[in-house]
Amino acid sequence: MTSRQWVLGVDSGGSGLRVALGCARPAGRSGNAWVPGGGSGGAGAPVDVRPAGTVVFDEPVRTGAGGVDAGHLLERLLPAAGELLARAGADRADAVVVGAAGMATLGDGLRARLPGALRGALGARRLALAADAVTAYAGALGQRPGAVVAAGTGLIALGTDLASGWRRADGWGHLLGDCGGGAWIGRAGLEAALRAHDGRRGGSPALLARVEAVFGPPAGLPGLLYPRADRPAVLASFAPEVARCAPRDPVAAGVLADAARHIAQAAAAVCPPGPGRDFALTGGLFAMGDPLLVPLRAELAEQLPYAREVSAAGDPLSGAVAVAAALATDTLRLPCEPGMLETFPAGHPPTG
Repeated sequence: MTSRQWVLGVDSGGSGLRVALGCARPAGRSGNAWVPGGGSGGAGAPVDVRPAGTVVFDEPVRTGAGGVDAGHLLERLLPAAGELLARAGADRADAVVVGAAGMATLGDGLRARLPGALRGALGARRLALAADAVTAYAGALGQRPGAVVAAGTGLIALGTDLASGWRRADGWGHLLGDCGGGAWIGRAGLEAALRAHDGRRGGSPALLARVEAVFGPPAGLPGLLYPRADRPAVLASFAPEVARCAPRDPVAAGVLADAARHIAQAAAAVCPPGPGRDFALTGGLFAMGDPLLVPLRAELAEQLPYAREVSAAGDPLSGAVAVAAALATDTLRLPCEPGMLETFPAGHPPTG
């Protein structure tokens, strides 16, 4: 292994596509330009990574019945990666990690096309494809045992003890799960508003007033929601209104209390047993602040008494760079398994 490794991390999700280049070295080198453990997620990481540039696309990669469109992803990724490498004076990427939403269940197209394309265009020596929950985990906790709840529009919890693979809870989408996530909270808030509109028990006049201010007459809600391909995002857009009403409205507060219970249940389902386990909360949902976090921390204390909450060290993009740095330096300790984290060394055909 050379002392300097160029590593590329990719984060493809519902909010857009981000590509980051870093330069990795074994830990322990001096110099303010290097961030100890910065690329591998937290204290004790065996690799130091210096950021070398980022390209951001605000529009997400197209998706279809088969998941993320591999061709559209490559149309954006390859020129962006080439630009970053050229700017850094690098002739190839030593390791590339792509984290993408839907990899666990709809990743066949990416597995079939990306390894060959990335090797051919970028000269990548090592490659990995990961579920976005895995890169969120790596960004938050690095390569140590524990659990991460990643919550925004949706919600998924992921945990590992490193020895026995990944444990996943929820992440089933807004129709079947994502309980406690932004779309779930928004939908529950809208339901409470419509109960008040109808005169049914359990309604919230405060939330009804917010529906009228945000969406207009309640009778128009079905037409606004049901035909939309981005329905989860529209539902989630109402979640902050629920949080704003919660301090003075018991119905809204009850929605967030239920969300907190669901989030804690997901965390408890995946956190490996044993004293001193760490868990982290990551994602935009937790920017709601105290209306959600106060009941959530009470639920976590009850359902995960043996675990300790820690701040997420980074986001899914930094997690993708972290995994790439670990690949490049032969220090990867996170579990590799189909649909979650799959590696493709040079010369090895993709699986699946």
